[in-house]
Amino acid sequence: MYFQDHKQHRVLKVWLLLAFLLSPLPVHAGAFEQLFAPKAELWETWLTHNKDSTKHIAHANWNSFLQNNIKQGSDGINRLDYAAVSNEDRNRLRAYITAMQNIIIGNYNKHEQLAYWINLYNAVTVDIVLAHYPVASIRDIDISPGFFSDGPWGKKMLLIKDEAVSLNDIEHRILRPIWRDARIHFAVNCASIGCPNLNQRAFDAQIIEQQLDLAAADFIAHPRGVTITSDGVVVSSIFSWFQQDFGKTESDVIKYIQQYANKNLAKSLEGTVFFHDDNYDWSLNDVQGTRD
Repeated sequence: MYFQDHKQHRVLKVWLLLAFLLSPLPVHAGAFEQLFAPKAELWETWLTHNKDSTKHIAHANWNSFLQNNIKQGSDGINRLDYAAVSNEDRNRLRAYITAMQNIIIGNYNKHEQLAYWINLYNAVTVDIVLAHYPVASIRDIDISPGFFSDGPWGKKMLLIKDEAVSLNDIEHRILRPIWRDARIHFAVNCASIGCPNLNQRAFDAQIIEQQLDLAAADFIAHPRGVTITSDGVVVSSIFSWFQQDFGKTESDVIKYIQQYANKNLAKSLEGTVFFHDDNYDWSLNDVQGTRD
């Protein structure tokens, strides 16, 4: 069953939210959305890899697009100047996505595959936003099928190895279950202010470990990642939605955060065993919203 009108979907979610909020159990904000967060479910087709391969996948077109269009904000948030993307850059982006679909990814080693899937996810996300721009949030691009669908993530946008692939497939059926590395959450970008930064450089297999470490450290150091208030620790909803990727309990998640936190934050988190709250800003990561 599919909603013909996205308003019906939102009404149902409101009713579910009311029921959830009336629960006698104390919960933080992201616990409701966690009910709808996709689970990591392996798509075995993509397990194939060649550990001995030394072939390198070129991400030059995507790298150029990022360098030309990502603006680093003084607030530590990178934004994309969607309105100013040139025709040349738009064509470059489309050519990159087309080229990636023609790659036989099973012939590469796992580091090359990891960079491939992260870059492709981010490039397709940007391409979707550009196709529907202007929008206030990526969640307004309601093109996914399904009863509880939201945004574009469930739509099959790609054809790789004769398989139709969606953004949800890349993140939750390939990246998360194959690599089982929570740093992936700091690398894939959903075109939102609350999301970890879309950086000015494409992920590169040769330095991807350092890039993932830096992405984790940068996000955790920023207030939208972790904030300590007088009431307790407020974290990004990413840590709530996908808690199982970071640890079994909220205390485990705090310990995970401390691994990438700066010294002051790590010390401030000592003894913390739960979140006071979590939040996330779904506003589009658009330069336009920051102009006077």
